[in-house]
Amino acid sequence: MTTDRTATIVIGGDEYTLVLTTKATKEIAGRYGGLENLGDKLMKSENFEMAIGEIVWLITLLANQALLIHNLKHKDDQKELLTEDMVELLTVPADLASYKTAITEALYNGTKRNIESEADPKNVVVG
Repeated sequence: MTTDRTATIVIGGDEYTLVLTTKATKEIAGRYGGLENLGDKLMKSENFEMAIGEIVWLITLLANQALLIHNLKHKDDQKELLTEDMVELLTVPADLASYKTAITEALYNGTKRNIESEADPKNVVVG
């Protein structure tokens, strides 16, 4: 897993990697109608409890992607997946601000495209 496509957070003293996989994108689309609607939903949550619930759901989803990838590749070294209850119990509300930043970073990193220009001899101007 390339780290330029991830973000990292600490929950309960343990480091977790947030990854936007195709599987996570599909689940986000099912819940919000697409990634483009996610920001609006988080910012316009009707109440504080709902906003916390959405952030906890996203953290759990994105952190579990790295764990699922690990479990897929390491059949003999399985890691326990996070639950929303675990995330709620191992965090304090002050953590959520930094988690929102990490969510944004993971989403951005997961959707960015690296565009490279290739040198094309037919475009070289000879003077």
